[in-house]
Amino acid sequence: MTENTGTYEVIVIGGGAAGLSAALVLGRARRRTLVVDAGEPRNAPAAHMQGYLSRDGMPPAEFLAAGRAEIARYGVELVRDRAVDATRGEDFAVRLAGGRTVRARRLVVATGLEDELPPVEGLAARFGRDVLHCPYCHGWEVRDQAFGVLATSPASVHQALMVTQWSKDVTLFLHTVAEADLSDQDLRRLAAAGVAVVPGEVAAVVVEDDRLTGVRLHGTVHALETLFVAPRAVPRTGLLERLGAEMTETPFGTYPVIDPRGLTTVPGLWAAGNASGFAEQVVNAASRGYRAGAAINGELLMTDLDAALGV
Repeated sequence: MTENTGTYEVIVIGGGAAGLSAALVLGRARRRTLVVDAGEPRNAPAAHMQGYLSRDGMPPAEFLAAGRAEIARYGVELVRDRAVDATRGEDFAVRLAGGRTVRARRLVVATGLEDELPPVEGLAARFGRDVLHCPYCHGWEVRDQAFGVLATSPASVHQALMVTQWSKDVTLFLHTVAEADLSDQDLRRLAAAGVAVVPGEVAAVVVEDDRLTGVRLHGTVHALETLFVAPRAVPRTGLLERLGAEMTETPFGTYPVIDPRGLTTVPGLWAAGNASGFAEQVVNAASRGYRAGAAINGELLMTDLDAALGV
């Protein structure tokens, strides 16, 4: 991609579904736009993505490659680099790891989040394959298998109940949760759904012939084919915080305060995708990016018209 040291109208930090969607809208609106992409999509471990109408089952890498080709058709530039700092004066200045500083009138942060997995032996190596986190993303593909759910908080009861929609053979391994931490209602619902409950900490996942076959605890192996976990979400919101965006604590991490379009409390600074909230799956992230791109284009248009009128 051609290097350009001038000022852009919009810089989008993050080349996932949200960032590319925002860039596509802006490029089609003839806005000079740069996408800075470090190449670290959250769904990289997954072989396929599901639930995106017309793209169901598409490999994530193929989806992103198609998006990059689409934005290029509209003159959007993309640089493979990492944004390491950003400041705001008359415009936004973004410093890249490669040493370059780029500037823009508006900034979209779509840097996503990282999934921090429980420290169970062998777990991380299976994540996105037969260790899963989202039944809406992967439940159909593993339907009717023997499921395990690794509890990391009492909220894992909800996950165990949800996955019974895809299998009636479900075991909740309490792991780091004490049985006393579950409410009477939790226990009644688990029993009604036919979910077995096993106390004790899981030591390791068991893999044979490159497939998950069980989990080991108390020296005993419990057979299963799919293990659901709830990773701790770690939003990549450092740039938003450094730019002074107001943040709010949620049960799923600290996220920026935004309006329905994605505008933060800092004028000209927008957040999209998993940098704006936990539940932004690919289709939702793309929608967030689209709304941000359209809103930014309209805002820039009105700003320039008001300036011409001396308002």
